Amino acid sequence: MPASLSSRTWLWLFVLVLGGSFFVGLGSWGVLESSEARYAEIGREMLTTHDWLHPRLLGIQHFHKPPLTYWLTAAGLTLAGPTAFGVRLLPVLAVLLQIGLVYGLGLLLFAHDRARALAAAVVYGTLPVVLISALNVTTDAYLQTLELAATYGILRYYHAGGRRWLYLFWVSLGLAFLTKGPVGFVLPLMAIIGFYFRQQQPRRPFTLHHALGLVLFVLVGLSWYLYLIAENPAFVRYFLFEHTVERFANPQTFGRAKPWWFYLVLAPATSLPWSAALITQVVRTRWAEVSQQWRNVLIFWVLLPLVFFSLSSSKLLLYVLPLFAGVALLTVYYLGRLSDAALQRWYLGLGFFYGLVLAALCLLPALVTVLPVPLEVSPATALWPATGIVLLVLQHALWDQVRVAPRLLAIATIFTAALLLAAKPILHQNQLRFNGSRPLAELLARRQLTGRPILVYDQLLPSLAFELGRLPVSLHDGNHNLTRETQFEPGLTWQQNLVYLTDSTRETYVRTLLTQHPVLLVKGEVKPERQWLLRAFSTQEKVGEWTLYSSGW
Repeated sequence: MPASLSSRTWLWLFVLVLGGSFFVGLGSWGVLESSEARYAEIGREMLTTHDWLHPRLLGIQHFHKPPLTYWLTAAGLTLAGPTAFGVRLLPVLAVLLQIGLVYGLGLLLFAHDRARALAAAVVYGTLPVVLISALNVTTDAYLQTLELAATYGILRYYHAGGRRWLYLFWVSLGLAFLTKGPVGFVLPLMAIIGFYFRQQQPRRPFTLHHALGLVLFVLVGLSWYLYLIAENPAFVRYFLFEHTVERFANPQTFGRAKPWWFYLVLAPATSLPWSAALITQVVRTRWAEVSQQWRNVLIFWVLLPLVFFSLSSSKLLLYVLPLFAGVALLTVYYLGRLSDAALQRWYLGLGFFYGLVLAALCLLPALVTVLPVPLEVSPATALWPATGIVLLVLQHALWDQVRVAPRLLAIATIFTAALLLAAKPILHQNQLRFNGSRPLAELLARRQLTGRPILVYDQLLPSLAFELGRLPVSLHDGNHNLTRETQFEPGLTWQQNLVYLTDSTRETYVRTLLTQHPVLLVKGEVKPERQWLLRAFSTQEKVGEWTLYSSGW
């Protein structure tokens, strides 16, 4: 980088560019089913009920995850209002913080080489999977931030001492446990093992601060669990078996069964083109030429977590987010071994890949008109990818930087910013196709129907509850996704919002609702034995895959 600007200044510039690309149009599409909508609605209901210890989804207690993500979602809604922007605000900030933490880890692992630490931060911030984690609100963005903070804290303590870093480790680990349970230990534990494995590192003695840190972990990480167990001992089995052992061992528990090779394909695919560079250089580099430190990073930060998560029966892409900090650091290590001539070839290859993707996005408005692509894309959508191509060409033609590495990081930044800005209009124009409910809520508002009871047939639809700011009545008719855990409910008030149509004793309640001129939303078809539901409605309107039934506007 030019000597006039420090690596830290370049880091801030990168974070500002990436942050700006995230925040522009961040609320232009509604919250999407299923994960983002659940967290959004639970956060909204927390603000409404002021009950911070018993998360509720559509009025029913929901203990699938510890509460930290729900608390942070509620905090975002408090800061930015009950909007999709408020839901996504803190996950984006969490990802930007992750970039700073990767820079800090780079300083430790690259022996204070600021240029390589900066490169690792930029590589990490331009990984597609990291971008997805910011825009698809789940626990994973927060968990990754806390795991990186714990990892940085313990490695900083091992390198230079300082009890504040030890406390950072324990508090971050506690918060990670309060975010997603024991899985929060994976990256910090692997980093600790990798620090000592065959490196003959001097061991720091056990002190009072270790004991105090452990106490902090218990107070922070276990407090909520212990409170609920004291309230109801049945939570012991619920947390330990149903949401730990069963989630790992039984693929049918949460309907997330994937083949064993799922991550072996998806992890490299969602970190292109950097994964291609890393895998190629790992294969080309003799193992004996790699220092023990970087062997350990490859084994313990990437390969072992990949194997661990691949053995799990329950798989989603963002579960393996913790290994991508290691991917970024290793990419910089391996590419940093190359000559400028070899790095130039990677620069041209990555530049061609970026240009090809942006060109495809430019052509997308035309392609959807001639190909069976189920998307709506307006011609204006091509503006941002076209701007990205122009900037890539100008950078290549006009920037007289002699070294290749800065130019490689520059084109990655340009591409990432253009990609983020281009994605927002596509998401906005295809909300129903991406399982959003904002168009349904807008239609209800235009028809002045939002004051009526809203019935949703055989679908779990928290996104609509979030958009309307009120709870619908869910009519369960066999869809297992709508089956709820009600064993911890103190009474029967939950039956006002969830009706099992197979229970004949509930038919009277449904017929009472039908006399109140409700709105019925149906995705697909109503079962033949439930056709009596439709007799209360005189009009219907199609919205994407949904049909809106009403007794008149």
